[in-house]
Amino acid sequence: MSSGTNGHIICVRSLRKVYRAGDIEVEALRGVDLDVPRGEFLSIVGPSGSGKSTLFHVLGGLTPATGGSVEIDGVDLASMGEGGRTEMRKSKVGFVFQKYNLLPTLSAGDNIAIARHIAGKPLEADAWFKDVLKLLGIESRLHHKPRAMSGGEQQRVAIARSIVNHPAILLADEPTGNLDTKNSEAVLGVMRDLNRRMGQTILMITHNPEAAAFGDRTVHMRDGRIVSQTPPAKRVA
Repeated sequence: MSSGTNGHIICVRSLRKVYRAGDIEVEALRGVDLDVPRGEFLSIVGPSGSGKSTLFHVLGGLTPATGGSVEIDGVDLASMGEGGRTEMRKSKVGFVFQKYNLLPTLSAGDNIAIARHIAGKPLEADAWFKDVLKLLGIESRLHHKPRAMSGGEQQRVAIARSIVNHPAILLADEPTGNLDTKNSEAVLGVMRDLNRRMGQTILMITHNPEAAAFGDRTVHMRDGRIVSQTPPAKRVA
């Protein structure tokens, strides 16, 4: 596996994204530079409209950039067609969203198995998958459907689905936005453990400073730009 530029798994240079609606242009990203070392837990914060969700979508290959460059694990996204970006998402990037996006008619186990099927991997569990289930604490919930699980349990199933194929990067967009304080802390603790124990690179968008403190570093965005990059005031133990 490539180590990226200078050991960074994500390298962003002069990134721009412009949305157009008729004659109207909205510049969502205005020259973003960002390096993410492999194995870092990075929190991205900023007010609504700051560009953090657009950055998330560009990094995940969900939308193309207007200008600048993005390298994911040593590969320039601009060199890929739509098919290449789709394969990149299957193999290198996992996504966790505020809404759990679980299929309500399927069990937790089947919701997770779908990700392996889409990636063309065997459905039987491997050692990594078993370790993930244990860490997430959902081994006993695999036969339950989403409606029989709490919000925190559903989000942990969503995390399991996103990392079952061992992606290099986990992108999490407000993963605790629908959860109460207790479940938020449980989910954030699981993500921190994934990062520390298994070396999972995580980029998390959040509006919550307490959630951001679970990361190694916090990037602050405003008006489509990174305005500061600082360690959290106090790292959660």
